[in-house]
Amino acid sequence: MTTAIAPARTLRIGPIELDAPVVLAPMAGITNTAFRRLCREYGAGLYVSEMITSRALVERNETTMRLIRHHESETPRSIQLYGVDPSTVEGAVRVLVDEDRADHIDLNFGCPVPKVTRKGGGAALPWKLGLFRDIVTRAARAAGDIPLTVKMRKGIDADHLTFLDAGRIAEDAGVAAVALHARTASEFYSGTADWSAISALKEAVTSVPVLGNGDIWSAEDAVRMMSETGCDGVVVGRGCLGRPWLFGDLARSLGSAAAAGGAPVDATLGFVAAAFRRHAQLLVEFFDDEDRGCRDIRKHVAWYFKGYPVGGDLRARLATVSSLVEIDDLLAELDLGAPYPGVAAEGQRGRAGSPKRPALPDGWLASRELGTEASCALADAELDHSGG
Repeated sequence: MTTAIAPARTLRIGPIELDAPVVLAPMAGITNTAFRRLCREYGAGLYVSEMITSRALVERNETTMRLIRHHESETPRSIQLYGVDPSTVEGAVRVLVDEDRADHIDLNFGCPVPKVTRKGGGAALPWKLGLFRDIVTRAARAAGDIPLTVKMRKGIDADHLTFLDAGRIAEDAGVAAVALHARTASEFYSGTADWSAISALKEAVTSVPVLGNGDIWSAEDAVRMMSETGCDGVVVGRGCLGRPWLFGDLARSLGSAAAAGGAPVDATLGFVAAAFRRHAQLLVEFFDDEDRGCRDIRKHVAWYFKGYPVGGDLRARLATVSSLVEIDDLLAELDLGAPYPGVAAEGQRGRAGSPKRPALPDGWLASRELGTEASCALADAELDHSGG
C-alpha cells in the first residue's frame, strides 16, 4: 500500500528512543488503551493517551484514574494533560511522576473546540505568553527525568499566530520536544495544513526535536512532510482512524531496521474485517463490559470500511451491534476476498469542519499578558475536551 521510503530514522524524546519517528496523536474517545494496543501491534512509535484533564487527575476522578491506566504491554507509557492553571498542571504532573504512571507526558495547547477556547484554554492559551511560560516551566520542573513535550497549533487565526513564540518558550523551559499541528484554531480541521509553518518552527527551535502534524493520510505523506519541512518526526491523528495498520506502513517507510519488520499490508476486506474484530475485542477488555465495548466500536464502522463493498444495510447493522457474536455473524456476510479498493479507501478521514471565528473570552486579544478579567475566565476552563 506504500512505496515511498525515507532514510531510516529513529526519534529520541529525552531518554526515550523510538524505532520509528512516529507519534499517535491524542484523540478524544479514540486513543484509549484498546486502540493504542491495536496500533502498537502493527507498528512502532509513541502512542499517546486520550487527553486527561489536570483538575480531574488531581481530584482523582474515577473515570480519569481509569483512563490513565496502561496495559502491561504498553511501553513507553504516554499521557497527555490539558490544563490552564499552572499549579493544577504542576500537581497533575507530580501525580503521574510520584505514582509512576507515565514514561512521557505531553501538554495540550492545540484544542480548537469553542467550549475550550471560549474560556482561554487550548489553542487560545499560548496567546498569553506569561501564562504559557509559567505552565510549561512548572510542568517541566515537576516532570524531572520524565520527558515532557508540548503540542500546539499555529495560533488563534492568521492574524494572531503564536507557534514561534511558544516553541521558543517551551524550548527554554526544558521540554523534550515540540509538536505543531499546522493549522490555526479558526481553521479547525478544514482546508490544507500549512507545512511551511513546521519548517519555520524547525528553524526557530534547534535544541529539541520538532514534530509535524496535519494531513498525514499515508506513509507517503509522512515521508514528504519530513523531507519538505526537515521535521524530526510526525504526529498522526485522523489518518489512522479505521486504519491502525498505518503505523506498520510508517515504520517500514521511516523507521530503523528494528521497526521495519513484516511485509507490507494487503488490506483485503478480510484483513480489514479481522482488524475491526480485534479492535472490538480489545474494547470489550478495556471497558470490561461486552455491551459497552461493542457500542464503542460502532463509531469506527464507517472508517474501517471506507471504500469497500459493504452495503448500506450491513453497515447500518454493524453500527448497532451489541455483542461479539453479532459482529462475527455480520462479518461472515462480507466478501472477505474482496481486494483493497485503492483510492476509494484513501484520503481524508474524520470530520474536517469549516473555518470559523474562534470563540474567545472578552478582550482576550487586547493584550498578550493575562489580566484580572481573563484570569477569572480561566477559572472554569478545565473541561473534558480534546483535539488539536
